[in-house]
Amino acid sequence: MRKILVVGAGQSGLQLALGLQSNGYEVTLMSNRTADEIRSGRVMSTQCMFDTALQHERDLQVNFWESQAPRIEGLGVSVAAPGSFDPGPSQRAIDWVGKLDGYAQSVDQRVKMAGWMETFAQRGGQLVIHGAAVSDLDYFARTYDLVLVSAGKGELVSMFGRDASRSPYAEPQRALAVAYVHGMGPRPEHPDFDAVRCNLVPGVGELFVMPTLTTSGRADILFWEGIPGGPLDAFKGVKDPSEHLALTLELMEKFTPWEYARATKVELTDANATLAGRYAPTVRNPIGRLPGGGAVLGVADVVVANDPITGQGSNSASKCAASYLDSIVEHGDKPFDEEWMQSTFDRYWDTAQHVVKWTNAMLGVPPEHVLNLIGAAGQLQPVADRFANGFNNPADFENFFYEPEKTNAYLASVSGV
Repeated sequence: MRKILVVGAGQSGLQLALGLQSNGYEVTLMSNRTADEIRSGRVMSTQCMFDTALQHERDLQVNFWESQAPRIEGLGVSVAAPGSFDPGPSQRAIDWVGKLDGYAQSVDQRVKMAGWMETFAQRGGQLVIHGAAVSDLDYFARTYDLVLVSAGKGELVSMFGRDASRSPYAEPQRALAVAYVHGMGPRPEHPDFDAVRCNLVPGVGELFVMPTLTTSGRADILFWEGIPGGPLDAFKGVKDPSEHLALTLELMEKFTPWEYARATKVELTDANATLAGRYAPTVRNPIGRLPGGGAVLGVADVVVANDPITGQGSNSASKCAASYLDSIVEHGDKPFDEEWMQSTFDRYWDTAQHVVKWTNAMLGVPPEHVLNLIGAAGQLQPVADRFANGFNNPADFENFFYEPEKTNAYLASVSGV
């Protein structure tokens, strides 16, 4: 039986560990926190997982919360009208909702990671609660057939060099601020189904609102992405959760009054329901070389970390875990050498490259043809639906998003011009 070590217990690490376990591998999982510490700790992300990523969980039969989590059937886009931030519908230059072919869902990672970790242990997996250092991996690389690093922060990431050719940004492009709340009212435009709302405030940033399942049941996530140095870049040094929520709502009232109107009665879900930070989107080399000569393979955020503006983090982690699992199982008893590690990453990059291209494009100032596309979605429902479903399959944006000629041809074909 081949022995595999997975370092890091997030979406990718746990999904991969559970998948390997179900395929008969002897798996050790290292986490720097226990399941109880994760469950009672601070929120970790704004995960909204679309159909393809959810299917990977169904395939492994670890979709334990699917019947409880809200079914997100649409994705809405609003663009604030330039220059005026008074309440009322005139404040939105664009407002539409695209319907998803397959529903999306969000499960607070505190719920999911704690549950998955307990499941892994109950199924006989070796669970080690210990923060790993590079020196630890030097030893483990000699005692395991394969070491996978899925801990996306801290010392271990430094083993994986930045791939400058695939990383156009050296600095963070958004300041991030998250709050999980109860008491959010429905959107009057679609009271009969749940949708993720993407609110774009040109030159300022973005507000995302998404339904989720948290430790205390159904909730909503309020997520500001602020352009650094701008008015939304205001959360640095805010430690008190209630102050964080008050600032979130103050900014909503000013920049997205249509969302604030349904948030006047919200309260935080718990004392650890806020998060703020920033990081530079980065693609790294997939192979980490150890001082003793061994090699380890980076997973998900370790090797491809995108800004969350397109909501792809947990989706990419799930897709990476599924791709790596296939590569490991197909490799049989052959050694997991550096050539295999590189080809395994390259196989995942076939998918990941589309996420990187789209996310980096969305961080910049949108060109005229993209503004035209987003505007046309308000009049042409098929355009809204296709844009929404691009969140599930970002590769489709190649066909109608990046080049003015393709965008114009697509819009002409839909409108019948």
